[in-house]
Amino acid sequence: MARTPSADSPYARGTRSYTMSRIRGKDTSIEKTVRSYLFARGFRFRKNDKRYPGHPDIVLPKYRTIVFVNGCFWHMHEGCPAFHMPKSNVEFWTAKLTRNRDRDRRQHEQLRQMGWRVIDVWECELRGDAREPRLERLVGQIAKGM
Repeated sequence: MARTPSADSPYARGTRSYTMSRIRGKDTSIEKTVRSYLFARGFRFRKNDKRYPGHPDIVLPKYRTIVFVNGCFWHMHEGCPAFHMPKSNVEFWTAKLTRNRDRDRRQHEQLRQMGWRVIDVWECELRGDAREPRLERLVGQIAKGM
């Protein structure tokens, strides 16, 4: 028998787990948006390259630049109105999201030590009217590094 949502959880039992399992780790809509924009402007790149720490979303070898396209929730975008800590199972989520953020910092530092420039593009920067200026700025960040 399916459990009805309670006051502390809007989901029936098992629904949250199923919903979370559907979230993609690569080829997300925001990654596709960034890749499409860069490709249309003549940039050629590798995607999700496993040779580098963190399997970067976009690797531009010609420019010695790596781009990570991050979701605000999963990577704990500090100061972002789109990020909030879940109200249920707080201990689990705090530990998980903090590990994600710490891992990101370690991987970014490893890449910098390998001679790469690392650029983060956040999900909130690609919403609405902010999208075009952020993508133009990304192109500038990549091109000026050459």
